[in-house]
Amino acid sequence: MKSISEIKKACPNVQANLDFCNCTYSCEKKGLCCQCVSYHRRMNQLPACFFPKDAEATYDRSFRKFIQTWG
Repeated sequence: MKSISEIKKACPNVQANLDFCNCTYSCEKKGLCCQCVSYHRRMNQLPACFFPKDAEATYDRSFRKFIQTWG
């Protein structure tokens, strides 16, 4: 199995993803959207990029927070 750093080097979209990513949490998956979405899905959450800046800053990635934010 490849390490996150090996995946990052091989991903052609890392820089474009980083330009779009608004996550302020320090994470090795930053820029690897497929890894990020998969991780948050396992945690029953959504990634930071689904939230505006003020909501992202709460680090609450729950579906409930998403609905409160956008509902």
